[in-house]
Amino acid sequence: MTILVAGGTGNLGRHIVERLLFTGRPVRVLTRDAGVARPPRGVEMVEGDLEQPSSLAAALDGVDALHLLGTTGADHAPLRTGGEILTMAAEAGVRRITVLSPGDGQGLDEAVRGSGLEWTFLWPVDLMANALGWADAIRAEGRVREPYGDRRTASVHERDVADVVSIILTEGGHAGRSYVLTGPQALSPADKTAALAAAAGREIHFTHLTDRQARELWRAQGWPEEGIDFMLRMWATVPTTVADVTSSVERVTGRPPRSFAQWATAHAATFRSLGSA
Repeated sequence: MTILVAGGTGNLGRHIVERLLFTGRPVRVLTRDAGVARPPRGVEMVEGDLEQPSSLAAALDGVDALHLLGTTGADHAPLRTGGEILTMAAEAGVRRITVLSPGDGQGLDEAVRGSGLEWTFLWPVDLMANALGWADAIRAEGRVREPYGDRRTASVHERDVADVVSIILTEGGHAGRSYVLTGPQALSPADKTAALAAAAGREIHFTHLTDRQARELWRAQGWPEEGIDFMLRMWATVPTTVADVTSSVERVTGRPPRSFAQWATAHAATFRSLGSA
Protein backbone atom coordinates (compact mmCIF):
# COMPACT_ATOMS: atom_id res chain seq x y z
CA MET A 1 0.00 0.00 0.00
CA THR A 2 1.78 3.13 -1.25
CA ILE A 3 0.65 6.42 0.30
CA LEU A 4 1.20 9.84 -1.29
CA VAL A 5 1.42 12.86 1.01
CA ALA A 6 1.01 16.33 -0.46
CA GLY A 7 2.74 18.98 1.63
CA GLY A 8 4.84 16.29 3.28
CA THR A 9 7.76 18.62 4.02
CA GLY A 10 5.76 21.21 5.99
CA ASN A 11 5.24 21.65 9.74
CA LEU A 12 2.30 19.25 9.71
CA GLY A 13 3.20 17.11 6.71
CA ARG A 14 6.51 15.91 8.10
CA HIS A 15 4.71 14.50 11.16
CA ILE A 16 2.23 12.73 8.89
CA VAL A 17 5.11 11.22 6.94
CA GLU A 18 6.89 10.06 10.11
CA ARG A 19 3.72 8.46 11.45
CA LEU A 20 3.03 6.67 8.18
CA LEU A 21 6.60 5.38 8.04
CA PHE A 22 6.06 3.89 11.49
CA THR A 23 3.25 1.73 10.05
CA GLY A 24 5.69 0.20 7.57
CA ARG A 25 3.85 1.39 4.46
CA PRO A 26 5.76 2.82 1.49
CA VAL A 27 5.48 6.62 1.64
CA ARG A 28 5.84 9.03 -1.24
CA VAL A 29 6.02 12.81 -0.75
CA LEU A 30 4.89 15.33 -3.35
CA THR A 31 7.13 18.40 -3.53
CA ARG A 32 7.66 21.25 -5.96
CA ASP A 33 11.44 20.89 -5.68
CA ALA A 34 12.90 17.54 -4.67
CA GLY A 35 16.40 19.04 -4.79
CA VAL A 36 15.90 21.14 -1.66
CA ALA A 37 13.86 18.63 0.35
CA ARG A 38 15.48 16.48 3.04
CA PRO A 39 13.20 13.48 3.47
CA PRO A 40 13.49 10.86 6.19
CA ARG A 41 15.13 7.60 5.19
CA GLY A 42 12.75 5.38 3.25
CA VAL A 43 10.66 8.19 1.78
CA GLU A 44 10.35 8.59 -1.98
CA MET A 45 10.32 12.21 -3.16
CA VAL A 46 8.40 13.00 -6.35
CA GLU A 47 8.19 16.43 -7.95
CA GLY A 48 4.82 17.86 -8.87
CA ASP A 49 2.57 20.86 -8.33
CA LEU A 50 -1.05 20.63 -7.18
CA GLU A 51 -1.79 23.73 -9.23
CA GLN A 52 -0.57 21.94 -12.36
CA PRO A 53 -2.32 18.54 -12.42
CA SER A 54 -0.45 17.47 -15.57
CA SER A 55 2.70 17.30 -13.41
CA LEU A 56 1.21 14.69 -11.06
CA ALA A 57 1.11 11.57 -13.23
CA ALA A 58 4.34 10.10 -11.88
CA ALA A 59 3.45 10.98 -8.29
CA LEU A 60 0.10 9.18 -8.50
CA ASP A 61 1.39 6.10 -10.29
CA GLY A 62 0.88 3.03 -8.08
CA VAL A 63 -0.61 5.02 -5.20
CA ASP A 64 -3.38 3.46 -3.09
CA ALA A 65 -4.05 6.30 -0.63
CA LEU A 66 -3.58 10.06 -0.78
CA HIS A 67 -3.38 12.93 1.69
CA LEU A 68 -4.49 16.07 -0.16
CA LEU A 69 -4.23 19.74 0.81
CA GLY A 70 -7.20 22.03 0.42
CA THR A 71 -5.09 25.16 -0.03
CA THR A 72 -1.91 26.08 -1.85
CA GLY A 73 0.80 28.71 -1.59
CA ALA A 74 1.82 31.15 1.09
CA ASP A 75 -1.53 32.95 0.89
CA HIS A 76 -3.47 29.74 1.58
CA ALA A 77 -5.54 30.16 -1.58
CA PRO A 78 -8.16 27.41 -2.10
CA LEU A 79 -7.04 24.60 -4.38
CA ARG A 80 -8.70 25.24 -7.75
CA THR A 81 -7.59 22.07 -9.52
CA GLY A 82 -9.16 19.53 -7.19
CA GLY A 83 -11.52 18.11 -9.80
CA GLU A 84 -8.70 17.32 -12.21
CA ILE A 85 -6.51 15.86 -9.47
CA LEU A 86 -9.27 13.58 -8.20
CA THR A 87 -10.05 12.34 -11.68
CA MET A 88 -6.38 11.50 -12.17
CA ALA A 89 -6.23 9.86 -8.75
CA ALA A 90 -9.21 7.62 -9.44
CA GLU A 91 -7.81 6.63 -12.83
CA ALA A 92 -4.45 5.83 -11.20
CA GLY A 93 -6.11 3.44 -8.74
CA VAL A 94 -6.20 5.58 -5.59
CA ARG A 95 -8.91 4.20 -3.29
CA ARG A 96 -8.79 6.32 -0.15
CA ILE A 97 -8.07 10.00 0.57
CA THR A 98 -7.89 12.38 3.49
CA VAL A 99 -8.42 16.03 2.63
CA LEU A 100 -7.18 18.91 4.77
CA SER A 101 -10.31 21.02 4.36
CA PRO A 102 -13.36 21.92 6.45
CA GLY A 103 -15.59 20.17 3.90
CA ASP A 104 -17.96 23.13 3.74
CA GLY A 105 -19.21 22.77 0.18
CA GLN A 106 -16.58 24.68 -1.77
CA GLY A 107 -15.39 23.57 -5.21
CA LEU A 108 -12.81 21.08 -3.97
CA ASP A 109 -15.24 19.58 -1.50
CA GLU A 110 -17.87 18.99 -4.17
CA ALA A 111 -15.27 17.26 -6.33
CA VAL A 112 -14.18 15.07 -3.42
CA ARG A 113 -17.74 14.01 -2.62
CA GLY A 114 -18.37 13.10 -6.25
CA SER A 115 -15.06 11.32 -6.81
CA GLY A 116 -16.18 7.80 -5.92
CA LEU A 117 -13.21 7.46 -3.55
CA GLU A 118 -13.26 6.72 0.19
CA TRP A 119 -12.90 10.28 1.43
CA THR A 120 -12.56 11.90 4.85
CA PHE A 121 -12.35 15.65 5.47
CA LEU A 122 -10.06 16.75 8.31
CA TRP A 123 -9.95 20.27 9.70
CA PRO A 124 -7.54 21.24 12.51
CA VAL A 125 -8.81 24.64 13.63
CA ASP A 126 -5.29 25.68 14.65
CA LEU A 127 -2.02 23.82 15.17
CA MET A 128 -0.10 24.11 18.43
CA ALA A 129 3.04 24.28 16.29
CA ASN A 130 1.99 27.77 15.19
CA ALA A 131 3.34 28.96 18.55
CA LEU A 132 6.82 28.31 17.17
CA GLY A 133 6.38 31.60 15.33
CA TRP A 134 6.82 33.32 18.70
CA ALA A 135 10.13 31.63 19.47
CA ASP A 136 12.56 34.31 18.25
CA ALA A 137 10.78 37.13 20.11
CA ILE A 138 10.46 35.06 23.27
CA ARG A 139 14.14 34.07 23.30
CA ALA A 140 15.29 37.63 22.61
CA GLU A 141 12.74 39.70 24.53
CA GLY A 142 10.69 37.39 26.71
CA ARG A 143 7.52 38.71 25.15
CA VAL A 144 4.72 37.70 22.77
CA ARG A 145 3.00 40.45 20.77
CA GLU A 146 -0.25 39.52 19.03
CA PRO A 147 -3.51 41.12 17.87
CA TYR A 148 -6.88 39.69 18.94
CA GLY A 149 -5.36 38.53 22.20
CA ASP A 150 -8.73 37.58 23.69
CA ARG A 151 -9.51 35.03 20.97
CA ARG A 152 -9.67 31.45 22.18
CA THR A 153 -8.86 28.49 19.97
CA ALA A 154 -8.94 24.78 20.68
CA SER A 155 -5.55 24.22 19.07
CA VAL A 156 -4.58 20.65 18.23
CA HIS A 157 -1.18 18.99 18.53
CA GLU A 158 0.30 18.32 15.10
CA ARG A 159 1.15 14.78 16.16
CA ASP A 160 -2.50 14.12 16.92
CA VAL A 161 -3.43 15.25 13.41
CA ALA A 162 -0.72 12.98 12.01
CA ASP A 163 -2.05 10.04 14.02
CA VAL A 164 -5.56 10.65 12.70
CA VAL A 165 -4.38 10.87 9.09
CA SER A 166 -2.30 7.72 9.45
CA ILE A 167 -5.09 5.65 10.98
CA ILE A 168 -7.65 6.72 8.39
CA LEU A 169 -5.38 6.15 5.39
CA THR A 170 -4.03 2.79 6.55
CA GLU A 171 -7.04 1.28 8.30
CA GLY A 172 -10.07 2.94 6.72
CA GLY A 173 -13.45 2.94 8.44
CA HIS A 174 -14.05 6.70 8.25
CA ALA A 175 -15.29 7.15 4.70
CA GLY A 176 -17.78 9.95 4.11
CA ARG A 177 -17.05 11.73 7.39
CA SER A 178 -15.80 15.21 8.28
CA TYR A 179 -13.79 15.71 11.47
CA VAL A 180 -12.90 18.99 13.15
CA LEU A 181 -9.72 18.21 15.07
CA THR A 182 -9.00 20.02 18.34
CA GLY A 183 -7.02 19.73 21.51
CA PRO A 184 -8.66 19.19 24.93
CA GLN A 185 -9.22 22.88 25.75
CA ALA A 186 -9.59 26.33 24.20
CA LEU A 187 -6.83 28.79 25.08
CA SER A 188 -6.10 32.45 24.32
CA PRO A 189 -2.65 33.62 23.19
CA ALA A 190 -2.12 34.90 26.73
CA ASP A 191 -2.98 31.45 28.12
CA LYS A 192 -0.48 29.83 25.77
CA THR A 193 2.17 32.38 26.73
CA ALA A 194 1.69 31.43 30.38
CA ALA A 195 2.02 27.73 29.54
CA LEU A 196 5.23 28.38 27.61
CA ALA A 197 6.63 30.38 30.53
CA ALA A 198 5.89 27.54 32.93
CA ALA A 199 7.47 24.96 30.63
CA ALA A 200 10.56 27.05 29.87
CA GLY A 201 11.02 28.12 33.48
CA ARG A 202 11.22 31.83 32.70
CA GLU A 203 9.10 34.98 32.56
CA ILE A 204 7.30 35.55 29.26
CA HIS A 205 4.90 38.47 28.93
CA PHE A 206 2.00 38.98 26.53
CA THR A 207 1.22 42.28 24.78
CA HIS A 208 -2.05 42.86 22.94
CA LEU A 209 -1.59 44.68 19.61
CA THR A 210 -4.00 46.75 17.57
CA ASP A 211 -4.33 45.91 13.87
CA ARG A 212 -2.09 48.87 13.02
CA GLN A 213 0.57 47.81 15.50
CA ALA A 214 0.46 44.23 14.24
CA ARG A 215 0.80 45.38 10.64
CA GLU A 216 3.83 47.53 11.50
CA LEU A 217 5.47 44.72 13.48
CA TRP A 218 4.96 42.05 10.82
CA ARG A 219 6.06 44.40 8.06
CA ALA A 220 9.28 45.10 9.98
CA GLN A 221 9.78 41.33 10.28
CA GLY A 222 9.64 41.01 6.51
CA TRP A 223 6.16 39.60 6.05
CA PRO A 224 4.66 40.13 2.58
CA GLU A 225 1.68 42.48 2.51
CA GLU A 226 -0.65 39.74 1.28
CA GLY A 227 0.39 37.57 4.22
CA ILE A 228 -0.30 40.39 6.67
CA ASP A 229 -3.68 41.06 5.09
CA PHE A 230 -4.55 37.36 5.25
CA MET A 231 -3.69 37.01 8.93
CA LEU A 232 -5.52 40.14 10.04
CA ARG A 233 -8.55 39.25 7.94
CA MET A 234 -8.56 35.69 9.23
CA TRP A 235 -8.45 36.65 12.89
CA ALA A 236 -10.97 39.47 12.45
CA THR A 237 -13.51 37.12 10.90
CA VAL A 238 -12.78 33.82 12.63
CA PRO A 239 -15.98 32.29 14.05
CA THR A 240 -16.34 31.68 17.76
CA THR A 241 -16.66 27.97 16.97
CA VAL A 242 -12.84 27.72 16.84
CA ALA A 243 -13.08 27.56 20.64
CA ASP A 244 -15.38 24.52 20.52
CA VAL A 245 -13.63 21.35 21.72
CA THR A 246 -14.47 18.21 19.75
CA SER A 247 -14.01 14.50 20.46
CA SER A 248 -12.73 13.75 16.94
CA VAL A 249 -9.14 12.90 17.88
CA GLU A 250 -10.27 10.43 20.54
CA ARG A 251 -12.95 9.00 18.25
CA VAL A 252 -10.35 8.09 15.63
CA THR A 253 -7.31 7.25 17.79
CA GLY A 254 -9.01 5.83 20.86
CA ARG A 255 -7.16 8.16 23.25
CA PRO A 256 -7.54 11.77 24.44
CA PRO A 257 -5.74 14.50 22.49
CA ARG A 258 -2.47 15.94 23.77
CA SER A 259 -2.66 19.22 25.72
CA PHE A 260 -0.88 22.48 24.97
CA ALA A 261 1.01 22.06 28.25
CA GLN A 262 2.41 18.78 26.90
CA TRP A 263 3.38 20.49 23.65
CA ALA A 264 5.03 23.35 25.56
CA THR A 265 7.02 20.93 27.72
CA ALA A 266 8.27 19.05 24.66
CA HIS A 267 9.40 22.32 23.05
CA ALA A 268 10.57 24.15 26.17
CA ALA A 269 14.18 24.49 25.01
CA THR A 270 13.02 26.39 21.94
CA PHE A 271 11.62 29.17 24.13
CA ARG A 272 14.41 29.60 26.65
CA SER A 273 16.34 32.86 26.60
CA LEU A 274 19.36 33.44 24.40
CA GLY A 275 22.48 32.13 26.09
CA SER A 276 20.62 29.87 28.52
CA ALA A 277 21.54 26.23 28.86
